[in-house]
Amino acid sequence: MLSDAVSALRCPVCQGLFELRDARPATLACRTGHLFDAAKQGYFNFLTGKGTAFEADTAEMVAARVRFLEAGHYAKLATGLAEMAAEAIRGPEPLVLDAGTGTGHYLRTVMDATGASAVGMDISKFALRRAARLNPGAANVVWDIWRPLPMADNSADVVTVVFAPRNPAEFARVLRPGGSLLVVTPRPGHLQEIAARTGMLGIEEGKEERLAESMSGWFDSPTSRSLDVPLVLSGSEVADLAYMGPAGHHLRQEQLSELAASDEDMDTTAKFRISVFTTS
Repeated sequence: MLSDAVSALRCPVCQGLFELRDARPATLACRTGHLFDAAKQGYFNFLTGKGTAFEADTAEMVAARVRFLEAGHYAKLATGLAEMAAEAIRGPEPLVLDAGTGTGHYLRTVMDATGASAVGMDISKFALRRAARLNPGAANVVWDIWRPLPMADNSADVVTVVFAPRNPAEFARVLRPGGSLLVVTPRPGHLQEIAARTGMLGIEEGKEERLAESMSGWFDSPTSRSLDVPLVLSGSEVADLAYMGPAGHHLRQEQLSELAASDEDMDTTAKFRISVFTTS
């Protein structure tokens, strides 16, 4: 499956095709001689030169995400996303791009449900270390989603984006005709019972309309599915939930420590929307 995923990748320097050399470590070699060795954890870092100004998740944020997701709190979301990805796949030998794959948690469920080859991209090398261990059959690549994607035109059947940046022009380019883009976003009221206590940002009204507008010109009007997940979380789980997302770059550690030390469970509801866009 890794070789199938590699066939969809393109060299970020010259856009050439890659050959996978199964040395230790594995190496991606393009036809003009650019080489990318796998890190010892198994991912490939395609960011060259100045890298990126985008703020990647830290090792601590990634660890919080792993603890929270491995506890199964968002299992219903992972299953729902995988089912919709399976419904969207039409042809043989499918390939899925998970843009902003993080620890690879959602991609793992999608791969299990579809049998697809996969490429996982994320800006955080700390997240990719986890993703590569969880999904060794996928091509796990450090990359900035805002840049042109190092993938061939019309190479993916499905692109999944779970709480991650969106690059509609590039998603449309790499999707095959009739391919699907699945975008997971929070709905108004998402985790509202704990947002104020943790310093997490609330969900603005009109988010769905803005998402659809940003995709227009590349994708048809979306269909969507709403998903509510009731949660009962301990203080430490609330702290992990707050710290694992974008707010984790700004939260105070003292505040999170106070939450983690709490013996009081908190009730809240995660409110998701899975939007499905098809290429125009």
